[in-house]
Amino acid sequence: MENTKHSEQELKAIALNAREHIVRMSTAGGCFTGASLSAVDLIVYLYSEFLNITPSNLKDPNRDYLFLSKGHDVPALYGTFAELGLLEKERLQNHLSLNDHIYWHPNTHIPGVEFHSGSLGHLPSVAIGVAMDIKISGGENKVICIMGDGELNEGSCWEAVLVANAYKLDNLIFVIDRNHFQANMRTEDLIPLEPLTQKFESFGAAVQRINGHSYTELHQAFTAYPFQKGKLNVVIADTVRGKGLPSIEERADRWFCNFSADEVDQLLLELHGEHTTSLTSETLIVR
Repeated sequence: MENTKHSEQELKAIALNAREHIVRMSTAGGCFTGASLSAVDLIVYLYSEFLNITPSNLKDPNRDYLFLSKGHDVPALYGTFAELGLLEKERLQNHLSLNDHIYWHPNTHIPGVEFHSGSLGHLPSVAIGVAMDIKISGGENKVICIMGDGELNEGSCWEAVLVANAYKLDNLIFVIDRNHFQANMRTEDLIPLEPLTQKFESFGAAVQRINGHSYTELHQAFTAYPFQKGKLNVVIADTVRGKGLPSIEERADRWFCNFSADEVDQLLLELHGEHTTSLTSETLIVR
């Protein structure tokens, strides 16, 4: 990749460490492991390369904005924050503790989190409001809203696309984590989404569809921003649920996982390619 702040190998190393944090948060109450692992490369690229967000400018009105509408992916967000210096790594050990604000969804008490999320379909409208304010005030900030593919079943998401295009918000990017699963089902077995590119285009958006685990494709897409003047930008990133852990990849029952301490150790070995494990007995919470 040319004209980047980090090499591809450096980005992969950051993502590997972020995945370690996710695995470690997948115990003692658990977290949304599979969904978080699919979003890691997206989030790592955006914070490392694309967005003007640093530990020193979190309150600067000229910063960029990222809204994690797919709030249950917050382990991926916090894991990335920890690697990039936005959050102390030690605090991740407080996951689900009553002594901190690190739990299953984003909390604005954590520096760098712009808005609480968890109610799917809610944050696209919040992102629109921020993007409109920036347009009105003549700013150049970029605004990103990361959404899940199952989240697109919410009608408010499509209303947001219509409104964003009506107001020509080409400073706004909707990023779809297209891992093809919705909770404990495949999206196409529940409410089919395809042809997704054509649906967004029919609503007026400028769309790019990429491999969400390829830093080359991520870089090519986001450096083309804005994709078309006066249109909402949409990136559909095809990803793999549970990416990095072959034993849980693309499994409907690996949405929310609560592993034992021994299972976490096995998964960390698997993450580094040192051991292959098949985990079948962990406690699963399906919401």
